[in-house]
Amino acid sequence: MRLSLKAKRLALAALGAAAAIVWPALAPDAGAKTLRFAFQGELKSVDPYQINESFSLSVNESVYEGLVRRGPDMKIQPCLAESWELLDPLHWRFHLRKGVKFHEGQDFTADDVVFSAARVRGAGSDLKGRIPADADVVKVDDYTVDVILKAPNPLLINEWESWGIFSKKWSEEHGAMDATAMNATTPPYAALHANGTGPFILVSHEPGVKTVWKTNPNWWDKPRHNLDEVVFTPIANNATRVAALLSGEIDWMDPVPLNDQARVNANPDTQVLAGPEIRTIFLGMDQFRDELGHSNVKGKNPFKDVRVRKAFYQAIDEDAINQKVMRGQAAPSALMIAPSIYAEAKDFKRIPFDPQASKKLLADAGYPDGFEVQMDCPNDRYVNDEQICQAVVGMLARVGVKVNLNAEPKSKFFAAITAAGGYDSSFYLLGWTPTTLESFNVFQYIIGCRDQKTNWGGNNVGDYCNPKVDALAKSALQEMDEKKRDDIYKQAWQISLFDDVGYIPLHQQALAWGVSRKTHVIQRPDNYYIFAWVTMD
Repeated sequence: MRLSLKAKRLALAALGAAAAIVWPALAPDAGAKTLRFAFQGELKSVDPYQINESFSLSVNESVYEGLVRRGPDMKIQPCLAESWELLDPLHWRFHLRKGVKFHEGQDFTADDVVFSAARVRGAGSDLKGRIPADADVVKVDDYTVDVILKAPNPLLINEWESWGIFSKKWSEEHGAMDATAMNATTPPYAALHANGTGPFILVSHEPGVKTVWKTNPNWWDKPRHNLDEVVFTPIANNATRVAALLSGEIDWMDPVPLNDQARVNANPDTQVLAGPEIRTIFLGMDQFRDELGHSNVKGKNPFKDVRVRKAFYQAIDEDAINQKVMRGQAAPSALMIAPSIYAEAKDFKRIPFDPQASKKLLADAGYPDGFEVQMDCPNDRYVNDEQICQAVVGMLARVGVKVNLNAEPKSKFFAAITAAGGYDSSFYLLGWTPTTLESFNVFQYIIGCRDQKTNWGGNNVGDYCNPKVDALAKSALQEMDEKKRDDIYKQAWQISLFDDVGYIPLHQQALAWGVSRKTHVIQRPDNYYIFAWVTMD
């Protein structure tokens, strides 16, 4: 059965596929330019399939392009696929762009898409959920690919911007047929070398030291930047990073510490670009091990008891964290999704801060004197991440819980808490940006019961699991009407975060980029760094 023209239009409108392209105005080109970019954490790998983390995904997009991309307005645009259509609810057809070449000269064809679909769903990939595990990706001809689904999926392409297409021939030549987990002892070839179709070519990658890209002179699209080269340097120390910006050693940095923003703005040559971010910072707890690790509790796991999870929630004063740690620049959240992308978020309120109620819940659960547990926290990934964790440690101490803080660089943090590290955490802080810009993504990766074959719940470190919530999320995915989908999600949010207290949402952090006034960038609310949109005076 083929969809009617009206049905096709409705489906594509829901996906934002027909959005107009919006580009920054080009600055006058005064010759070749080098963009010097710094971030607080390192780029561990240039293989985008290795870790489902927005920093790595966005930076690697300079090399690896998807079938679709998002514009400055976050709308979906054609990329390596010129167009697509729904032949029926289970049959998508993609018409590929002709004349595109990979950086090392290979032609881009349907074979590369079919290969990449298999690679992204392979055992070592952290992006398995980009394509349903039971979908068939079929070559029709050299420039046409069909995706055959077992169930309707109106959100199929919503996070394909970050599914970069690999060259099948190049991967075969260099033993890069499969993605390798982040904790591999020896970095695989594709972790240090890259070959995409994008606007920049990887020149060199030294993990933890420096990464260099040069402009791709044969890019299929019209360049919207005036850069010749991009140099990325990780600078973990806040003071050093700010000093480098103020002195002109770098052109763009993220993040600007909250207490340095006034100084950056006061400097005549620099400014802070601030804006709301759709990333939610939250706390998670190990709910699957029968004995809680990294703890003095033996023979049982306190976090399996909803009273303990709620006690932790009610011991944490998020308003104080916002005012004292985040300097009022965060937005406390009742859900693990930003209100700007979920209309019914307004109907939810945080479980109230109440230390006395917290103590009573702990006592009722059999822990009148609390217990001891380790908290894992990155110290170079989110805005004031370690300071947030320090505040949580102090708040829980007031209700008798001793928390031993283990704050470490994101490379070590993610290596431990991801699937490759065995989800080795008992209590942790994490952030999540739903790349589909709606609720399903959070249920798929963070809240869903873990299934390693499909990567459902692949980033659910503590393995909170309620099959009813999974069923609701999966039923919402098959609903074409956005309002009806949101109503289904509303039930799932209520069960997972309020009835079960599966997680403790904290806030949506604010973006704070520091840039030279001669550097012109576009700030998307998902905190993606798009070098192809940068112009320099």
